Amino acid sequence: MERSSEIPGFYRRSIEERRALLKEWAGLTDAEVRTWEFPPGVEPGAVDRMIENVVGVMPLPLGVATNFRINDTDYLVPMAIEEPSVVAAASNAAKVARAGGGFAAQSTAPVMIGQVQILDVPDPVAARLRVLQHKDELLAAANAKDPMLVKFGGGARDLEARILSSPRGPMIVVHLLVDARDAGGMNAVNTMCEALAPEFARLSGGRVVLRIISNLAVHRLARAHATFPAALLKTETASGPEVVDAILDAYALAVADPFRCATHNKGIMNGVSSVVIATGNDFRAIESGAHTYAAWRAGEADAATVVLPLTTYEKNKAGDLVGSIEIPAPVGLIGGATAVHPTAKTNVKVLGVKTARELGEVLAAVGLAQNFAALRALATEGIQRGHMELHARNIAVSAGARPDEVDRVAERLVRDHQIRLDRAKEILDELRRGGAG
Repeated sequence: MERSSEIPGFYRRSIEERRALLKEWAGLTDAEVRTWEFPPGVEPGAVDRMIENVVGVMPLPLGVATNFRINDTDYLVPMAIEEPSVVAAASNAAKVARAGGGFAAQSTAPVMIGQVQILDVPDPVAARLRVLQHKDELLAAANAKDPMLVKFGGGARDLEARILSSPRGPMIVVHLLVDARDAGGMNAVNTMCEALAPEFARLSGGRVVLRIISNLAVHRLARAHATFPAALLKTETASGPEVVDAILDAYALAVADPFRCATHNKGIMNGVSSVVIATGNDFRAIESGAHTYAAWRAGEADAATVVLPLTTYEKNKAGDLVGSIEIPAPVGLIGGATAVHPTAKTNVKVLGVKTARELGEVLAAVGLAQNFAALRALATEGIQRGHMELHARNIAVSAGARPDEVDRVAERLVRDHQIRLDRAKEILDELRRGGAG
């Protein structure tokens, strides 16, 4: 009989009932089903309320980056990520930056953008002015929807209106600027936009379609910079000044070429996203906003430029490397998974941040550290050495190595420059036969 994925009432079943169904569907063993188990301290009922059709959890490795000093304050930074070498690289980069005084960071007010799209406007130029003419009463109406946000110093701050050309004809897009305080802002901003939509339609004479927050948070930015002393960058084959110049050469390619820039910015997000995940924030929103910001900023600077790096590197008078970063940081400490996920709450406590702006500044510093570490590796020994040493351990485990065998198998894989599963199995067989050299 053919299987069907149409399962009426699946969402109404218990977690155990859903697991039993999937076990039969995929022919899972009891051991395979147990991989979905909830770790101690994580209440199944709480997870079952976070998303739909829950069957378990999929844990990510959670590490802690050390050495971070930001605005003269020390931080231990929780990072949740599956990729080897990221946590170590961030820690090592922070150690170099620490020798240069640590990271200096700042952030703008936590202002988010809500968009309201208006179509079929007969007189868009005049309609835009009518909307702006009623700004004060519109902002007051928006703030009436969230008096608690206003009480804590946030709320709707301003209105902007643009006329855009589109495949569906001209449209007005109104931006509602909302100070979200220590929240991510999605619920507050969306609620305000939906409340104002009928009035926008009346004032413009048009038809409102979308009413939703934008993840391109150009008003909610976090910035950081650090000095990486040249004397600490020397290697066995290159002096410190030579490494500085090599990093600047590598950075120049990211400026000139979008194919390199994509990977450059991905390396930044290795650090940023792992902290965002660890603190229970929306990493998809952060990544979308960051990558779009890189393109938007490029277009603002030069219409012919497709995308720019989120970081900048320069050489100061002393010959040291100075790195800077600017990214949108729409993160929160209240609401969402941050408020209900027990691991995220613990991680925030370890990190010790008190405001969403402080969390954004940590993200910027970690992103810069991660990027510097990647460029330093690329410009000297190559990215693969440290990365593959850690990857070799994963291959050894996949080959069936016991804990006491993992390091020896990984060492041979790296030494032989053959980090493959088949080679790991061969080495493991040699070890167990007592024939390994």
